[in-house]
Amino acid sequence: MSDTAIYLDNNATTQLAPEVLAVMQRAHEELWANPSSVHRAGQQVRQQIELARDQVAQLIACKPREITFTSGATEANNLALRGISALRKGRRTILTSAIEHAAVREPCEQMKHEGFTILHAPVSTDGVVDAKALAALLEQHADDVALVSIHWANNETGVIQPIEAIADACQAKRIPFHTDATQVPGKQPIDLATLPGVSALSLSAHKFHGPKGTGALFTRSSLRLTPQIIGGPHERQRRGGTENVSGIIGMGEAAKLAKAYVESNGPNRVEQLRDRLEHALCEAVPEAQINSLHAPRLRNTTNIAFPQLEAEAIIILLSERGVYASAGAACSSGSLEPSAVLLAMGIEEHVAHGSIRLSLSRYTTENEIDRAIDIIPQVIAKIRQSMPPPPPSEVRQSV
Repeated sequence: MSDTAIYLDNNATTQLAPEVLAVMQRAHEELWANPSSVHRAGQQVRQQIELARDQVAQLIACKPREITFTSGATEANNLALRGISALRKGRRTILTSAIEHAAVREPCEQMKHEGFTILHAPVSTDGVVDAKALAALLEQHADDVALVSIHWANNETGVIQPIEAIADACQAKRIPFHTDATQVPGKQPIDLATLPGVSALSLSAHKFHGPKGTGALFTRSSLRLTPQIIGGPHERQRRGGTENVSGIIGMGEAAKLAKAYVESNGPNRVEQLRDRLEHALCEAVPEAQINSLHAPRLRNTTNIAFPQLEAEAIIILLSERGVYASAGAACSSGSLEPSAVLLAMGIEEHVAHGSIRLSLSRYTTENEIDRAIDIIPQVIAKIRQSMPPPPPSEVRQSV
């Protein structure tokens, strides 16, 4: 990536922190023994994995033994959904929402074909799950719900869900509650010590300046889980396979840095940059609108719509100008369909089609935001100029 690039796609992935790269380099060079080996070299590696487990646990305020390392949040989500429901004998309903990441939405869809019933809690036009309606669904289906899975914050809009209310409703019915918290670390605190109703939580290191290919699943000590990858006693028999040592050590370092960052003024600075970006773009492009503007949002995220345009065209032209953004989830890039999340929120299709996501990080600078404020309106104007005029019939109808 060039030095002049303006990277505003941090909800897709983040730059590897230099400190993380350094500990991973050391792991590759010095800590290459198998952590399951009983000799000294193996046990030195084991100590570093357990240190990383403790660092991740401190990030979310849980016990180290409640952390299971995985290949990422996708695996963690699958392990939670299938591992928990497998032991909830006779319960064949999963309660979730239509705005979940594909890593939850698609496993649920597959489980539907395996005989599970998937219920969706209602979502407001701002993208907030209705906690009261969810509690009512729990009341109605309490005897058949295996678990509830609602993400902590949406990856496309940045909307923060009412996790505490949902956790309380699940705890009252003694129903396990899993939340995909992938987008939250490094942006706001997570304190599971104050949220006893959260039974399981998924994380991915590369969303908070750690390495790709490493994640974690938190599960309460009291929660039983059926492993989905079988092949050894690794990770307290919850996930077989020799551990990704350098990735885990890198995730631990990234967790330590993320914890320190959210306790600093850093998130406030990012929020100020995000707000300045939003205000400037809405002034420069009067028809622009901010999706989920009135909902609680992550401080680094804006989802902005340019109605009647195509997000893909915007993203491509921005890329040519050195601004890297997204049309939604990176996992769905290349799709010409509007965001399923925005459509599920009730946003009109011509608005959803023209919506892009801009997401900042702690490395985003004021200069980059200033340049983005200059470039993005130019790109929007260029696309509008190249659009064909409306058919005569549409002109007459609008007059």
